Amino acid sequence: MAILDILTIPDERLKQASEPVTLFDAGLRSFIADLEQTRQAGPAAVGIAAPQAGRSQRIVIVDVSGRPKTANHGYMVLVNPEIIRWEGFELGREGCLSVPDYTGNVIRAERIELSAQDPDGQFHEYAMEGFEARAVQHEVDHLDGLLFLDRLVSRRTDLFRRKIYQKGIQRKEKGGT
Repeated sequence: MAILDILTIPDERLKQASEPVTLFDAGLRSFIADLEQTRQAGPAAVGIAAPQAGRSQRIVIVDVSGRPKTANHGYMVLVNPEIIRWEGFELGREGCLSVPDYTGNVIRAERIELSAQDPDGQFHEYAMEGFEARAVQHEVDHLDGLLFLDRLVSRRTDLFRRKIYQKGIQRKEKGGT
């Protein structure tokens, strides 16, 4: 397994729509293992999409199980995911491995139904809500060449520079030990 390089804005490959996966083999499973290792190496990443690692295929990984009091399906590898139903709307803050310096307020559906294949090509359907639904929508957007930046209502009021704290400096500024 390997940690893959993450594409960041303004890399044009992030704006391309991805191709469906048609071959479910050991090469696919190996790439998924590398993609998962890359997600785990990212700062608090709950999801990752293949295009972020430079592979234009419809593959995402989402795992929000580490978030307390969040309804979820656990670790999911979603191949060729398609949102087949959505309802409600909710504003929430999002960040992205491919947009490392910013977070933003994005409106997403509160609840979704999703159809996807697993790494062996078997079809599954999921009903999701809340943070898990938001994370999946964010990752599926990557497959269509969209970033959360494309969904901001206003870059002036809904985009925020990410704060970066360095150990030691934060304590000195706050007068800590």
